[in-house]
Amino acid sequence: MEILQQLPQLEALCERLYNAQSQQERAQVEQMLGVFSQSVDYIAHLKAILDNSSSPYAQHMASTALLKIATENSLSPAVRAEMKNYFLNYLDSKGPMLQHFVVVQLVQLLCRTVKLGWSDHDTHRNIVEDCKAFLEKGTSAHYLLALRMLNTLVQEMNLPTYGRTLTQHRKIAVSFRDTCLFKVFQLSLMALQEMLQKGADSKLKEQGLTLSSQCLSFDFVGTCLDDSSEEICTIQVPSSWRPVIEEPSTLQLFLDYYGTTAPPLSNVALECLVRMASVRRSLFTNENERFKFLNRLVNGTREILRTKQGLHEHDNYHEFCRLLGRLKTNYQLSELVAVDNYTDWIQQVAELTINSLNSWQWASSSVYYLLGLWSRLVSSMPYLKGDSPSLLEANVPQITQAYITSRLESVALVMQNNLLEDMLDNEEQLAEQMDALPSLVRFQYDKSAAFITRLLDPVAEAFTQAATQAVPAQQLAVVEGQLTWLVYIVGAIIKGRLSSSSAESQESIDGDLAARVLGLLAVMDDGYHSRRYGETSRQRLDTAVINFFQCFRKVYIGEQVMHSSKVYTKLQERLGLADHQAVLNVMLTKVAKNLQVYGSSEELVHLTLTLFQDLAAGYMSGKLLMKLESITFLLSHHTAEYYGFLDHPTNTRNRTTFYATLSRLLFMDDVPLKFKAFVAPLQQVLVGLAQASNNATNAAALRQSVPKGTIIGLFRDLRGIATATNSRRTHSMLFDWLYPQHFPVIIKCLEAWADVPEVCTPLLKFVAEFVFNKSTRLTFDASSPNGILLFREVSKVLTTYGSRVLSTPSTGQGSAYDTKYKGIWVCLLMLARAMSGNYVNFGVFELYGDPALKDALDMALRLVLSIPLTDILAYRKVSRAYFNLLEVLAHNHTGTLAAQDTSTFTFLLSSLEMGLKSLDVAISGSCASAVDNLAGFYFKNVIQGPDGPTPPQGTAQIAEHVRAAPHLFPEILRTLFEIVLFEECSNQWSLSRPMLSLILINEQIYNDLRSQIIATQPPERQAHLSACLDKLMADVQRNLEPKNRDKFTQNLTVVRHEYRSKN
Repeated sequence: MEILQQLPQLEALCERLYNAQSQQERAQVEQMLGVFSQSVDYIAHLKAILDNSSSPYAQHMASTALLKIATENSLSPAVRAEMKNYFLNYLDSKGPMLQHFVVVQLVQLLCRTVKLGWSDHDTHRNIVEDCKAFLEKGTSAHYLLALRMLNTLVQEMNLPTYGRTLTQHRKIAVSFRDTCLFKVFQLSLMALQEMLQKGADSKLKEQGLTLSSQCLSFDFVGTCLDDSSEEICTIQVPSSWRPVIEEPSTLQLFLDYYGTTAPPLSNVALECLVRMASVRRSLFTNENERFKFLNRLVNGTREILRTKQGLHEHDNYHEFCRLLGRLKTNYQLSELVAVDNYTDWIQQVAELTINSLNSWQWASSSVYYLLGLWSRLVSSMPYLKGDSPSLLEANVPQITQAYITSRLESVALVMQNNLLEDMLDNEEQLAEQMDALPSLVRFQYDKSAAFITRLLDPVAEAFTQAATQAVPAQQLAVVEGQLTWLVYIVGAIIKGRLSSSSAESQESIDGDLAARVLGLLAVMDDGYHSRRYGETSRQRLDTAVINFFQCFRKVYIGEQVMHSSKVYTKLQERLGLADHQAVLNVMLTKVAKNLQVYGSSEELVHLTLTLFQDLAAGYMSGKLLMKLESITFLLSHHTAEYYGFLDHPTNTRNRTTFYATLSRLLFMDDVPLKFKAFVAPLQQVLVGLAQASNNATNAAALRQSVPKGTIIGLFRDLRGIATATNSRRTHSMLFDWLYPQHFPVIIKCLEAWADVPEVCTPLLKFVAEFVFNKSTRLTFDASSPNGILLFREVSKVLTTYGSRVLSTPSTGQGSAYDTKYKGIWVCLLMLARAMSGNYVNFGVFELYGDPALKDALDMALRLVLSIPLTDILAYRKVSRAYFNLLEVLAHNHTGTLAAQDTSTFTFLLSSLEMGLKSLDVAISGSCASAVDNLAGFYFKNVIQGPDGPTPPQGTAQIAEHVRAAPHLFPEILRTLFEIVLFEECSNQWSLSRPMLSLILINEQIYNDLRSQIIATQPPERQAHLSACLDKLMADVQRNLEPKNRDKFTQNLTVVRHEYRSKN
């Protein structure tokens, strides 16, 4: 073979590939070697390289190329079977001598080949027996290979494969689960037992433990578990595993491994125990067996707690806390208190928790599981029956106090040591801890509240004094940090009232704590405190106060809250805040202050505006806000002169929220004069832009004369106002103000800045919002031309932006999404909204020779075709906008789509087929609707013939497309059958609608397709599927009338149910 003569040169090239000195050199070599992975014709050459080369680089290149060929090509069953046997024999004979990275690649190649050929041939389904033969060969190298092969096999079966649908993946995964996974788990346990007795090396043990963990982590029921998630759901282990799970030696085996190994082995053993603790409760034979299992688990953890075995290792510690957390998630408190040595166990867990809280520098990430455990234990107390003591009464207050004390002590320590992580910086951990804390504090609320008060009062007093007395910055930063923790804690406790069963009796304590926090607001922005807005510790404190307001609002302000709440009694006593309105006034004063002084802190501005938005969104709280003088002032003084954040470039997104909230409040009153006064500052900007554009000789001159920040801010503000218009009355005010006077300015701005995404994106998003007919707000009088005129403006915007984008060459700077795709998807969204708004009579355009509609549709298709299909599918926002537009066009302008040239039509149909496979229901639903309309158009006008003497536009063209590419519609029908019959699809009704249209187009092709689909199933299921499909067309006529469609959908539902019920 010629390849053997060139082997030395090839080996040198492969070595250059992996040891390239520059990216350019690597790319050059990759291009030269890439030819090997492009065709199945090179399989023999790649095998020859594996057989004859001793270079690990050449071996790795060959196995990588073979993996690509096996994945991306549809190989015949015979070729796959031969490849599987070849790789197995190769690993058997040469595996022990190969480099580790070559072995990893070859093992993946073997397992990928087995997975893809699983339904083809028995040889693939015998892979576990093949691995067992490796285990029995008696050499440690083969033993390691076998465990590695099984590990990769389970992983490969558990993860979707590139280029294969979820249906195909689940079909193979379920077959593997039912026939092989339990055998693999048993082999892993047998190997672990053997290695423990013989004292095998750590590599072997690690592979064995990882294999057990992989088996227990398998996606048993197709829920696509996220491996990156810290949370483990209940594991749905099949009933056939019951004897092994109930067998005491299984649990003991993992405990023994934990006791005799160090990380990473010991924490993998703990991982297996976590999974074991998560198996479904219904797996066990009876309650007695389940209790025995829990007893073994609790006492195993008690022994670890008693001896502290391995807990000095951070990885072990973290996984062990996870294990303790799972015990209460999967078992009841009544079951836990009944286990042997419960008293000692709960005491040990309490000690571990308190030590963890005090050792926050080391164990901060593990505290979440322990707090969660105690929170769930406390929540179960009302349901605990019998005389068994839970011992929570003594331990929970100590844990609460340890948590609060340790957090306050951490502030000074972090200040002294910059290397320590500040727990206030970790938002995710902080939120998790604040979720668990309220139930602990409220367990014995009187004691805990008194403890918090003793800590809070002196810190609050020191903070109050610091307003008038100069205090060293470091000392004040510590006070601010401690106050931040206490404000977060009080906020979390008050929010915990929502889930507290004894809430009413505790409202007075809530009021007492809330009064202490609200009392701080009187001095927060006075004296020396007003100089500290730039300090991180001060910004954190204000963030905590905003969080407190959110917690208080959810519980004590709004439609469901009683005015006679005991909270307001306490607030009246201490602060003179008698009701909702008084507290809202305090909140709004703080909101206004933050917006004035924190312009440079985008995060704090965002949180403040979110609070403002949430307050305005409630009907009752919104009405209360409108009674406040501060809101009246805000509605007439809302420019950068009063609120500094508007001048900071980082806050451009926040401007939209600000103006949307203000407009929502403004529109609560029906006073047009107020609206004119409100938009007067924006009117000035628009008039100024009009003057600048009139004075400018071209677009470049306009860019030089107007700062781009002015344009960005203007359209962010306008979009906020447009978002808040939810009725015909409010949108008419906005429309009459902007159209026709100011729309020419909008077009001029777009012409000047179309190539600057940060400017044109806000502009396009404003137009997309302005033309969106939500809540039928865009309703014009019957004699009004405004709908048609508005669409003309949409067409101008689309063609102006599109022509600039398509004529601007890619510079390679910035991602394609930011520079091009983002603007395009906003344009597609804008056009789809305008065309589906039901306020434009599109027939007028053709009747009077107006090119606006044709120009808009042509430009939209040109923009779409400028994006590769892979990128359309890769970016969700792009794909949603694209498929939404296709759905609208296929429904209202089917002839326009049909009249495209064959290559464009083929692209559109191919993209719809890919969209049907999307896991996003909105996308697959849009695609199904578009396919239904196109197929229905073809059936009614080509198959049945048009109703009138003149066929609709596109009839001849769609007939030609189908002649030129007869596979288009059948491939879509095949895809729909695979999804509806074999996948878990939540939008079955939507996907079933186009299927009848596609079947009626060509019934002969449907019959052939039916036979092919049946042939893809395992032999034992083919007869059953055929019998089910025989019922599909029963009583279905050859028409697309609604009643007939419903009958077909009913039949399909029955077929799906009958077929899946016996699988």
